[in-house]
Amino acid sequence: MDVGLAPSVQLKERHLRVRFGSDGAGPRWADYHYRWLRHFCPCCRHPLTGERTVCSSEIAADVKPLRAELDGGDLVLEWKEGGGSHPSRFPLEWLRDNAYAPDREEMSPPATRVEDVALAMADLGDGFAATSLERLARDGVVVLRGAGEDTERLIGGFESRGLAVIPTHFGRIEDLRTDNTTNENTDQLGYTDAAVELHTDQPYIETPPRYQMLHCMRRAERGGDSSVADGIHAARHLQSLDATAYELLTTVPVRFDRRQKAFRSLQIRPIVELRDGEPHQVRLSYFTYGPHRIAFDLLEAWYAAYARYVAILEEHAIRFSLNAGDALVYDNHRMLHARTPFEGARWVRGVYFDTPGA
Repeated sequence: MDVGLAPSVQLKERHLRVRFGSDGAGPRWADYHYRWLRHFCPCCRHPLTGERTVCSSEIAADVKPLRAELDGGDLVLEWKEGGGSHPSRFPLEWLRDNAYAPDREEMSPPATRVEDVALAMADLGDGFAATSLERLARDGVVVLRGAGEDTERLIGGFESRGLAVIPTHFGRIEDLRTDNTTNENTDQLGYTDAAVELHTDQPYIETPPRYQMLHCMRRAERGGDSSVADGIHAARHLQSLDATAYELLTTVPVRFDRRQKAFRSLQIRPIVELRDGEPHQVRLSYFTYGPHRIAFDLLEAWYAAYARYVAILEEHAIRFSLNAGDALVYDNHRMLHARTPFEGARWVRGVYFDTPGA
């Protein structure tokens, strides 16, 4: 914090941040969970013995103050309790002395603006593939506006930069449309007009393709809007908030069990796979989970961790529409994608890419 700034307080989802200003020794700021603050309310002591009268087990896990403000050298909180409220007053010096997360650096959530990842094809010319790959390395996603109707031209551009088309059990190119007659194994949500929530593709095979391009040939009459979310960034953000939840999602394997009329594949992996201790690849596909076989004493905690991770993804997703001729390209090991339900003859072509031998 810069010298000269006055003390301040900021309410966050599950914790509060106090900035102590420029005076005094010790941390410049510190974070405090709401349950900790309610537990250590200075006034909740016996008037004769001074002993604490509140057990933390009595405090709701989702406790949060109604308001927080600074009054002189104190932090004042107001809690809703029963039919009324309960005030807590903490001297800032006491908070500084008892800080358990001093100067904590919090991983920021992912970006949520499509303007940050969209490029005009007219500005890129024949260099669109090189620029796209640079953006994929940086952001995990790029939206090419006005890419035209020639899917093979786009494929050729990426092939010229060292990528190869990866055919799947759907075929070389997927025609994602409700009246599909060109692909195999169309008994899956992508060929319907239903919503498809955030997911990664092909988590049920050993090595999912690294990249996917979704090339819009015809926009729906209503709906069919797209969204993407950065699963690696969201995992790091979750780690900064809840190390236990992060550990569960990176260590507990789940069953990705794809069962179609003419195709079956099973992989057992954690939601977030690590490499050298860092998030490396996300596998998440709610419509292809087999029955979880997680240890009884971990299952409820895993479900809570998974729900919190998905909430982060949904809150910080980038939402946008693809018009005819636009193309979405994303890193399938990092990004999740989704679409809303739609009406009308929507048509999107899907192509998977990877580096040869990957």
